[in-house]
Amino acid sequence: MVTIKDIAVKLGIAVSTVSKGLNGASDISEELRQMIIDTAIEMGYRSKKMKKEEHKKLCIFIENMEYDDSDQFGYEIILGFKKSALRDNWEVSLLPASSELQSQEKYDTYLLKHGFSGAFLLGFSLEDEWMHHLKKTKMPTVLLDNQISRNSNVCYIGTDNQEGIELAIEHLYKLGHRRIAFLNGSPNSMVTDQRHQAYLDSMAHHKLEVTRDLFAFGYYVSDCAKYHVPDFLAAGATAILCGSDLIAQGVIKECRARGFRVPEDISVVGCDDIPLAQKLDPPLTTIRQDREALGMCAYISLISLNKNVSVSKTLLRPKLIKRDSTAKCTPYQVTDELLQEARKLHKGKILGRGLE
Repeated sequence: MVTIKDIAVKLGIAVSTVSKGLNGASDISEELRQMIIDTAIEMGYRSKKMKKEEHKKLCIFIENMEYDDSDQFGYEIILGFKKSALRDNWEVSLLPASSELQSQEKYDTYLLKHGFSGAFLLGFSLEDEWMHHLKKTKMPTVLLDNQISRNSNVCYIGTDNQEGIELAIEHLYKLGHRRIAFLNGSPNSMVTDQRHQAYLDSMAHHKLEVTRDLFAFGYYVSDCAKYHVPDFLAAGATAILCGSDLIAQGVIKECRARGFRVPEDISVVGCDDIPLAQKLDPPLTTIRQDREALGMCAYISLISLNKNVSVSKTLLRPKLIKRDSTAKCTPYQVTDELLQEARKLHKGKILGRGLE
């Protein structure tokens, strides 16, 4: 259990100062008070005052997203939401939304039964049971990277995928890349569909050819790269855009396993800018999502819905973070061994190249 002393040690201040910050004393600055509260939330501290506000409850439902560690995608999103909510004395519960739970309990019923005034949903796919319930929900609800049309009780937050993909393609184009492949994330996802369309639009804007062997749908894990990288290399791709930093990690590994250097032979770009991105070898060029800000916006949107202010969607601007995984284009020679590997993976056919 986290104590006031633990918070004081982390911040390098007196225990009495931490106590004042947590209890609303007027003889410390608002900036210091907020820093103490934010640190307490991050460390998992719960004061007696916070515990009394049990009638003000919000919920974060999470599925198919890692969030326990600061290196994982969901961590900062949840942290941003909790910081904002607990400043206003809202109690926040973090709950897994398994398929079993969704099939056993209606969404609105669950929230009402447990006294929640609204919820933030992370990691849901379009096929989840509760996504169908949200079409008619009366409960204030915010979705990350998913949208429910024509329900004034549901809001969508995310990062502008069109702008993010455009930034990446433009960066690669200026480096001389013309054969740009895209290894996207999981199917049945709105964000995957948006990024795919953004890729097609941006390639067309730069008058670059898109053949079927230059894009694929995988999953948001590094292992999916081994199923698609051989095709991209055989197709002559000099750059590979990835739907996440984890996918990019796998792409770098697979390129090197086949004798291709990153970035000298192949440039690689990720999405998200999780802490892993700058630790890779080479450090990864990526499209940054401000995940803590996403969590903050989710809270603001949820409170707005709770006050009958109908919010449709909030999009944050992405930022291209340039690191060492991209460089000027240097065309390479496609070897017979690489073509044979691609044929083997796809049962003797490489789509779009007419090679049988």
